[in-house]
Amino acid sequence: MVDRRIKFRHIQCFVEICREQSLKIAAEKLFLTQPAISKTLKELEEILGATLLTRSRSGVALTRQGEVFLHFAEMSLAALQQGLSGVEQVGTKGTTKLSVGALPSVAARLMPAVATEFRELAPNTNLSITDGPHGYLLERLRLGDIDLVIGRLGRPDSMQGISFTHLYEEQVEFVVRAGHPILSAPDLKRIGEWQLIYPPVGSAIRPLIDRYLIAHGVGEITNRLETVSGAFGRVYTRNTDAIWIISAGVVANEISDGHLVALPFDTSITKGPVGLMRRPDDVQSPQAQVFNIAVNNVLERLEFGGQRSALLE
Repeated sequence: MVDRRIKFRHIQCFVEICREQSLKIAAEKLFLTQPAISKTLKELEEILGATLLTRSRSGVALTRQGEVFLHFAEMSLAALQQGLSGVEQVGTKGTTKLSVGALPSVAARLMPAVATEFRELAPNTNLSITDGPHGYLLERLRLGDIDLVIGRLGRPDSMQGISFTHLYEEQVEFVVRAGHPILSAPDLKRIGEWQLIYPPVGSAIRPLIDRYLIAHGVGEITNRLETVSGAFGRVYTRNTDAIWIISAGVVANEISDGHLVALPFDTSITKGPVGLMRRPDDVQSPQAQVFNIAVNNVLERLEFGGQRSALLE
């Protein structure tokens, strides 16, 4: 039985402190004073009879008990957010909502066709699409801000508490503008002669690229620009001699149009699964189930093959 002394403010404050790793910043986000948020955290720890966080000059850190409690605290906030969304939808005269997060490669290659298909299947559902880096989207998913995420499978530690359904495989490409000097004599060892557009720390493909370059004897390249922005990468690569290291899906349209060219490097070692992610304890809404069907239909048309049973199980 839940201790009735635990209030929503206790859960909200605890989760926000964990997200920000700082009592001061969490207090500002919640429009509270630092003494007030400290008092709320202390009340929660006294009710539970356990220390959830340790404080130091560098910030806060979860204890073992805190790690366990955070998991269920985030789930409870997500469930409450779903309930509030459901109440909101009842008052929209039949119009429902579905919020989907898409990593850059999916947003560029798959989502336009999926959005069109979903509109045909669920014309009364407003689809909201958020793109961004892997860590950002999974945090929004855990907190219930978005319903589903489509993207590349992340590191094991980043996937804790997330259900992943495999859709297809994707690999990294090295792409340049048409007419780039390296096209006359493509050689992986030469890429350091030009600026690289490189995925930042925390992105799903960063460890794959690091290992790929090490495996091929390419040392640290200092002349690089780090970004996950597909919009920036497309324009910058076409207008400069930079070499863009990016998931194939992000630049599939530009390569097809001839505006960008994939260098003939064997990057099969960077191939990894792309899938649909959700909170494992969620009961999928009718809108989410229809979205699964839309994704499945598009995958079949794009000849990814063999995905229908995986999504509809």
